[in-house]
Amino acid sequence: MRAFAPKSLEETLLRLAEHPDLRPLAGCTDLMVSEPEDRRGLPGVLDLLSVPELRGIEWCGGSLEIGAVTPFSEIRDSPEVQQSFPVLAEAASKIGGWQIQNRASLGGNMANASPAGDSLPALLVLEAQVVLLGPEGRRTVPYGEFHRGYRETALGPGEIIGWVQLPKPPEGATQLFRKVGTREAQAISKVVVALLASVSDGQISEYRLAAGSVAETPVRLTEVEEAMVGQSARAAVADQAGHLAAQAVRPIDDVRSTAEYRRFVLAQVVRRMTLQLVA
Repeated sequence: MRAFAPKSLEETLLRLAEHPDLRPLAGCTDLMVSEPEDRRGLPGVLDLLSVPELRGIEWCGGSLEIGAVTPFSEIRDSPEVQQSFPVLAEAASKIGGWQIQNRASLGGNMANASPAGDSLPALLVLEAQVVLLGPEGRRTVPYGEFHRGYRETALGPGEIIGWVQLPKPPEGATQLFRKVGTREAQAISKVVVALLASVSDGQISEYRLAAGSVAETPVRLTEVEEAMVGQSARAAVADQAGHLAAQAVRPIDDVRSTAEYRRFVLAQVVRRMTLQLVA
């Protein structure tokens, strides 16, 4: 198996142009524990962790730009992320344990495309933009369009994730994150939920809700969002939000949980999150 570790973005794109079948790696925390036959089937790998242009966190215009290979420990501890995007900082702090957070990257979590990826609902409610790089140049895709199906993404042949751009959220918006798993750490999510919401004059003026492990991709629960906007911020509305969320998803039974349990937990989590909006 071929293996390359480019030291610059220019070298990275050159290798991809020469070998578009290479598997880009940005942490490798899932691939290393995959079945041996899955690894043996790889034609080659491209380790992106040493590409400096793909790492870092900085404001660019009105958006915070995060390099694809930036590890979750840096995202977790970033003052910029903590201040403006606490839902992502909280998600980063819940991914695996500290060892995983030091190695796993935001771009790797996205490209791996597991519906249980902890950072993914946070990116959905933050309405992130994804900058992709490849043989045809650079293009930007709304994160809401990045996941095409189970383990399928908008990445084309020879493309990699370059950066994630987070537009400034509405002033004063509440951002909440909750992961439910078997253990506090080192557990794959049974249900993971992110919420960004605002209340103005006693009414919900903004309500973005996303969840993972409840469908074949991480999803925005638009039916719930539409029902909540304009509602009075009160306890009965929180009950409604939880009920609608449970009805909006199609989870499966698997080794970690049942579909019935996932619906129940999602309803309770969404209800409790929405209750936090009540004055």
